[in-house]
Amino acid sequence: MFYYLFEYLENEYHLIGASVFQYISFRAALAVMTSLLISMVFGKRIISALLKKQVGETIRELGLDGQKEKEGTPTMGGLIILGAILVPVLLFARLDNIYVLLMILTTVWLGIIGFIDDYLKVFKKDKKGLAGRFKIMGQVVLGLVVGLVLYFNPTVVIKEKIPAPAEHTAEASMLEKSDYTADRNFVWKESKSMKTTIPFLKNNEFDYSSILGFWGKDGAWWSFLVFIPIVILIITSVSNGANITDGLDGLTTGVSAIIGGALGVLAYVSGNIFFADFLNIMYIPYTGELVIYISAFVGACVGFLWYNSYPAQVFMGDTGSLALGGIIAVLAIAIRKELLIPILCGIFLVENLSVMVQVGYFKYTKNKFGEGRRIFRMAPLHHHFQKLGFNESKIVTRFWIVGVMLAVLTVITLKLR
Repeated sequence: MFYYLFEYLENEYHLIGASVFQYISFRAALAVMTSLLISMVFGKRIISALLKKQVGETIRELGLDGQKEKEGTPTMGGLIILGAILVPVLLFARLDNIYVLLMILTTVWLGIIGFIDDYLKVFKKDKKGLAGRFKIMGQVVLGLVVGLVLYFNPTVVIKEKIPAPAEHTAEASMLEKSDYTADRNFVWKESKSMKTTIPFLKNNEFDYSSILGFWGKDGAWWSFLVFIPIVILIITSVSNGANITDGLDGLTTGVSAIIGGALGVLAYVSGNIFFADFLNIMYIPYTGELVIYISAFVGACVGFLWYNSYPAQVFMGDTGSLALGGIIAVLAIAIRKELLIPILCGIFLVENLSVMVQVGYFKYTKNKFGEGRRIFRMAPLHHHFQKLGFNESKIVTRFWIVGVMLAVLTVITLKLR
């Protein structure tokens, strides 16, 4: 909203300093500060309101140290995160940007699903909450919408460097000077293809249409049959991965902030033609606005840590964890970096796999008495370390350190090919 206000003031009244709102970096900084203030200032009030409503967490007995002390801690604190994301985005981002609108939809949609789940657990005393099939259905619907928009919306395009045509050709005469890269032998060519980035490869672009290359013209029109199911799978996996990771004070919040910082870097270079040229990566017009969104995301997570760090004064609940994972997934897909998710979201991936391996191995080794063997002392993985006697804050800190290492590795894939 402020973007349009100051644009109007500059154009109509030539207000001194109004043009600063045209800069993404300035609005991103404002988004970080605003989200931090909202989560820290209003967070206390929301926690107090949750306490008055007796929105306390019911702790399932798992035999873990310090578990009983958490009984009654307010949950549904994800409302703090969601509010601290949405308010700065509405204030400082361009609301005519399709990527920003998709992120707002993702935040609200998954926030509602998580809220319903928490509401059933807390107020209806249903320990299972929202049935798993309904959560999956909600995530699938979101994935379908995101996939269709990214595939069919005409403003969702990419630009790639190609050898420059001869100056006398009709194609060359249609190219603007701004389309030329720093190397005059190359130009930026716009396309509607669904290419994505493959890490560690020199020519690191993969087109989903190549999978169905035997249909139609290079399978281009039919590639949505591959693209949309992949989008649904990624959103569902990362969203549930964040939800499973949310078991220790500050774990999911801190890891999400680290992942958000890396995604902010990737979004900025992908949406800036000069950095895209220098790094020799795809230039994706209009994705620069996502930097404002991800800045608010990081600020909201860090601000929430003020109350969620050990010992936690509030838990985010599914209201926050489902939304955080979905936001990370959709943003990575939007900037064509979804194949980097196994590295960037390595913590979520390992936590998810630990549960799958534990359950699978238990069922495989189960005898006629219903007894089976386990690989970990307890799943997800963070509980395994608790069973080994590690302090909760030490586990969280070490997971954060691993998360930082994975985030740095993800960023350097821009040049490590």
